[in-house]
Amino acid sequence: MTPIRSKRIEAVIDEIIDQYTYADQSDRPWIIGFSGGKDSTVLLTLVWIALQRIRENLPFPFQLKRPVYVVCNDTMVENPIIASYVDDVLAKIIEEARNQDLPIFVKKTVPKLEETFWTNVIGKGYPVPNNAFRWCTDKLKIKPTSSFLLEQIDEKGEAIVLLGTRYEESVARERSMKKHEVTGNRLSKHNSTANTYVYPPIRDLMLEEVWYVINAVKSPWGFDNSILFKIYADASADDYECPTVVVNKEHNSCGQSRFGCWTCTVVKNDKSMTALVDNGQNWMEPLLAFRNRLVEGRNISENRMDVRRNNQIAVREDGTNNGTYTSLYRYQILKDLLLVQKEIQKERPHITLINNQELIAIQVTWNRDGYFDHTVGDLYKEIYNKEISTNNIKSLDDTERRILKEVCIDEPNYYHLIDNLIALQETKTLMISKYGLHNDVEKRIESFVNENGL
Repeated sequence: MTPIRSKRIEAVIDEIIDQYTYADQSDRPWIIGFSGGKDSTVLLTLVWIALQRIRENLPFPFQLKRPVYVVCNDTMVENPIIASYVDDVLAKIIEEARNQDLPIFVKKTVPKLEETFWTNVIGKGYPVPNNAFRWCTDKLKIKPTSSFLLEQIDEKGEAIVLLGTRYEESVARERSMKKHEVTGNRLSKHNSTANTYVYPPIRDLMLEEVWYVINAVKSPWGFDNSILFKIYADASADDYECPTVVVNKEHNSCGQSRFGCWTCTVVKNDKSMTALVDNGQNWMEPLLAFRNRLVEGRNISENRMDVRRNNQIAVREDGTNNGTYTSLYRYQILKDLLLVQKEIQKERPHITLINNQELIAIQVTWNRDGYFDHTVGDLYKEIYNKEISTNNIKSLDDTERRILKEVCIDEPNYYHLIDNLIALQETKTLMISKYGLHNDVEKRIESFVNENGL
């Protein structure tokens, strides 16, 4: 295999080979968190090359026994451009790992249905995240990946997580990394998961070396890295991350790009999505505008209740509400989202901003919260002129509704009550568990009694 023309990068590969074969001769799995960004791409590239060299150069006892899992976490609200790119890359990784007979396996993790972004915001009424209430990281990223990690620990006893973190990224990152390091050891204990160790092979690489690998080293799984470079270039808002080591005239500045959720409201302005729009991705404008509306509507008192979901009082000192979103505002967000999705799909029909399971989970939550003024199904039909396609939920058909109305002709309120109670029972099928159904039914009947003075 042709050596890479960089002694420092060759040294990283040599270290990975040593760690895989000599320094640790156990079969503890390696787990690489793969986002598709530049650092995780470089990390996987160097690990892949190391495995190829082990197979080619070392005798039989040192052949590849340890599995390497490429774990990609899909928050389900990823920037559509990077999400599409990552799907293409993962497909190529699966194909080439099999063709090259390497112990590399792809695992994609997603949040549980009850913890997705839209189930929380539109269903439960969680205010969109900010720095003071950043609930998204735990629910959308940490928990799904941790579940897979714990599965490996249960099976193998221990696991090693390879990180694409580098000292040079920031002073805070370097301080955090060195805080957990043990002098003389490549591995350090995971700060939150037992029986897990952390290994950052590219910790010492400079930004220029990262871009050198992407631009000058052929992808070992046969993907075109220029696609990733162009994504970064188009998403650049300034010149902070430009590669000073380039290999052809097309490698101009690529700027400071931070990819993540297109719905991210933690940052004040989404510079990467704004830059993508400015650089020709005009179809993303509705996404950016919707994201900005989420930010603008977050702290408006009329959009918030005076209690949180646990019924704890949530009123600011100035008397404005600071609890969960009102049912009406949740409905307005969903309507806005579906309209944006319909507009986006005119040009990009493969893009889904919210899936059918989430829509039904939202209806489940609305029913449990006693919100029956609007239904997700009616809204979806209003916008798309068709029913939500799913086998997870059964509702009354037209004949059953007609008979029920006839029975309740003298007491129409009872028709609505029975319809609501049936909806409560039937929507439980999506969550598989009927936990809490008895309380929900009691609450709805109690509300009905109070509303009608019975």
